Amino acid sequence: MSCSSSSSSNPPCAACKFLRRKCLPGCIFGPYFPPEDPQKFSNVHKIFGASNVSKLLNEIEAHQREDAVNSLAYEAEARMKDPVYGCVGAISVLQRQVIRLQKELDATNADLMRYANANYGVYNNNTTWNNNPNPLPDDDIH
Repeated sequence: MSCSSSSSSNPPCAACKFLRRKCLPGCIFGPYFPPEDPQKFSNVHKIFGASNVSKLLNEIEAHQREDAVNSLAYEAEARMKDPVYGCVGAISVLQRQVIRLQKELDATNADLMRYANANYGVYNNNTTWNNNPNPLPDDDIH
């Protein structure tokens, strides 16, 4: 597990700095754990372990690594907030919220239909409007 930069002009990646290792060119962590975001690696390390993350990144294709790291970071942050359910807990909360909002939307649409039907009856029972296809006075027509 070596990291991307060890020259004095480039700081070590967040992983190597956290692990107190020399950051070497070709570091598997370097592109995904920049030095300016140390908390990202810290969370991932606490939940998954540096060795497991290194193995995972080495086993997947290079074009999939960034998405994998982002997923690990998201899950690690969720596990820090909710150690039992992690992101599944957040998903469950959002699903319940969607169900509640869908019920609210259905009730609002039902109210709207009742209102529209009530006003439609008033509109149809008005003989002036029924006999005139244009309910506006003639002087309002342009």
